[in-house]
Amino acid sequence: MSEGVPAKQRTLAEKLDHLFVTVHPRGRGPYSYEDVASGIVRSGGPTISASYIWSLRTGKKDNPTMKHLEALASFFGVAPAYFFSDESSERIAAELSLLASMRDNRVRDVALRASGLSTETLATIQGFIERARTLEGLADDEASSQ
Repeated sequence: MSEGVPAKQRTLAEKLDHLFVTVHPRGRGPYSYEDVASGIVRSGGPTISASYIWSLRTGKKDNPTMKHLEALASFFGVAPAYFFSDESSERIAAELSLLASMRDNRVRDVALRASGLSTETLATIQGFIERARTLEGLADDEASSQ
């Protein structure tokens, strides 16, 4: 991205879609619209239908109430700011991508074993990982999209 060129703002539909694709229990696919709607109601949130969530995710509707956005944020475990602030949205999206990569047991094992190591040792390990990614032809941005 060029300096001085603003990043493209993501739509509500894109942000919600990212949550569906990224946030779900290990060992199963994304939540269904019905899973989300019933989960929100079960947790004491506002009444919301699966079809309304579909409409938001597909961009057919794009002006939900604050209560609905807060309920969706709560269901997916993100701050409501994810939907309002592009800066918060990008930061949270990066954190979600990291969590998604942690579903891989081997990645999680490496991260857990690295806990407690010195800053210098962690920098050395990071260098090894970057070199391995280069040798395997993986771009820097591929790590965050897996």
